[in-house]
Amino acid sequence: MALISIKEYAERNGMQHDNVRHKCLRGCYKTAQKIGRDWLIDEDEKDLDHRIRSGVYVGKARRRSDEGQSGQKGV
Repeated sequence: MALISIKEYAERNGMQHDNVRHKCLRGCYKTAQKIGRDWLIDEDEKDLDHRIRSGVYVGKARRRSDEGQSGQKGV
């Protein structure tokens, strides 16, 4: 287990280092550690993408507005 900076991790995985830093802050990486002011992450950590791509939403269903086909209110 070798720890590398998030900048190097981002370069290796084709990402922006700001996005990696935000994921570290949110706790998306299991091996990310903040040492002083720098974030370090295991070089073998997988970058998982949890976005929904199938169009099937989890949780509350999206509601369409019943206020007309044009999308304008009160017209």
